[in-house]
Amino acid sequence: MGGGGDPLDTKHGKWIGGWGNLGSQPQKGIITYALSANRQRPMAGVTNAMFFNTYRRCRAQFLYVVPPIAFAYLLLNWATEKNEYYNSKEGRMHSPEAAAEAVQGGPVRG
Repeated sequence: MGGGGDPLDTKHGKWIGGWGNLGSQPQKGIITYALSANRQRPMAGVTNAMFFNTYRRCRAQFLYVVPPIAFAYLLLNWATEKNEYYNSKEGRMHSPEAAAEAVQGGPVRG
């Protein structure tokens, strides 16, 4: 079996290079910059930005969230009070049938 030699271009019989270097001329004028991992600060400014960004985002959404919730709360509160009134003694006297029944002293017969 063949030895552990480098792969050859079967068409031209020469080394075609590894991945990223397929036998072309080396490129010129390309500059790469890198910063070592221990010099980076990935969490820089997170605590400061956390509070101010949260405030800014909440303030921007305030008018979309608070008025519907306030309206729903007021509507639910009104409905609860109305239900409690209608199920009380005074509320039952509010209806004409109940008032006629109270005046006659018994159930209204039709």
